[in-house]
Amino acid sequence: VQLQAFGGGLVRAGASLTLSCQTSGRTLSGYAVGWFRQDEGNDRVFVAAISRTGRRTYYADSVKGRFTIPRSNVENTVWLQMSSLKPEDTAVYYCAAWSGGTDSKSLPHYTRTTVYDYWGQGTQVTVSS
Repeated sequence: VQLQAFGGGLVRAGASLTLSCQTSGRTLSGYAVGWFRQDEGNDRVFVAAISRTGRRTYYADSVKGRFTIPRSNVENTVWLQMSSLKPEDTAVYYCAAWSGGTDSKSLPHYTRTTVYDYWGQGTQVTVSS
C-alpha cells in the first residue's frame, strides 16, 4: 500500500486547512488510518485516527475540538480537517495505515507508531502567528 499525504501549506493562525491521504492501487477500506506529526528535533506524535469502519475516531487532546478525521471508502481518501490552527500545530504531517485498527481498539493502541503497517511521505504545515 502506497500512501500519499498532501494538502499542506503556509497559513496564518486561526485559519483552516485540510490534508488528504490517499492510496495508489489498493483500497484503504481494509485499514484504519492515523495522522501523526513531527516537528524538528522531536519524535513523531499522534494527532488523530479513524477505525477501519469509520465508526470510531480518536484524537490527541491537543487537537480535540479543532481537528476532525472523516473518511470515504468510495473516494479511497481519509482527510484531516484542521481548524483554528495555532503556531504549535506547525509540523510535517504523516498518514499511516493499520490493518488491525478495529472499532474495539482503544485510543492508546492508535497512538503507537509501531502498529501501523504503511506510512506516506509527509506534508509540511506551517502556521504563522
